[in-house]
Amino acid sequence: MALLGVLLRRLAQGLVIVLLTALIIFTLLRVVPGDPVRLIVGGMAPDNVVEEVARKMGLRDPLLIQFGHYAGGLVQGDLGHSYQRPKSGAIAQGGVYNDPTRGEMAAVSDLILERAPLTLQLAATALVLALLFSLPVGIAGGLHPGRWPDTLAFFIGCLFVSLPNFWLGIVLALVVTVQLGWLPSIGYRNYAYTLLPAIVLAVELSPFLIRSLTVSVAAVMREHFIEAGEVRGLGRARVVLHALRNASVPLLNLIGIQLSTLLGGVLVVEYIFDYPGLGQLTVNAVLQRDFPLIQGIAIVASGIFVLVNILVDVAATKIDPRLEY
Repeated sequence: MALLGVLLRRLAQGLVIVLLTALIIFTLLRVVPGDPVRLIVGGMAPDNVVEEVARKMGLRDPLLIQFGHYAGGLVQGDLGHSYQRPKSGAIAQGGVYNDPTRGEMAAVSDLILERAPLTLQLAATALVLALLFSLPVGIAGGLHPGRWPDTLAFFIGCLFVSLPNFWLGIVLALVVTVQLGWLPSIGYRNYAYTLLPAIVLAVELSPFLIRSLTVSVAAVMREHFIEAGEVRGLGRARVVLHALRNASVPLLNLIGIQLSTLLGGVLVVEYIFDYPGLGQLTVNAVLQRDFPLIQGIAIVASGIFVLVNILVDVAATKIDPRLEY
């Protein structure tokens, strides 16, 4: 029952966060300069046509009324319809006008569901690669503080954190794809196209994971119960396993926090590698001022962030029952 109460409380908090995110994004998009209607009807359309379409779309209503209509649809699971992408799949541009009020445009939820699996696949692969590399490096550094494994972990962390993801992505594409021909890097045809952008994201995540592991393992190994276990004759391997169990809680919390960094890195990396996920869709939506699509992606991303952090907190309480959330 206690766990159920925690879940309900965290879900309620998460719902508030998602609604606040929706309100902030909705407001910011409408106060920045530029009129999306001009892009919808074409640059050569007369002003009276622009105003007529804007009124039909409700973009000339007061901001609170616009948000009320949007929130009403959001509660029913309706994220709206794209301003620029018709159901046919071609992007409307250059004066080719598809009226969003006549149901000609693609649903935002459909566009997100089409791209989300590829982005989740990329993020999961990047996280697995980062953990496979960071766990041995960080654990070795924490078990040997002040010695060469600790120095190596610190050096790798400093090196990786200094590499901009856009620069690393371009270099890896030139070396691994163009010169060596080991992995494909542009677009997506199969899972192999996920590996190179995932490596870039893994390099971005690894320094934080390595540092957290090094510090937490070293701290746990100095605890009294570790010394007591060794005095009682427990083997080194068993003592280390107990230490890793306790040191995994900070790592889990860090993974939840670093999700925001991972999502931000996905935007840049997907654009560099022309990877057809939510990151590429977001960049294109921003360039086209596609308000409903930007809002929908932001809401979905915030929902994923909230759910992952709830799962991390539940896992942490299972590992260490003394924790309270």
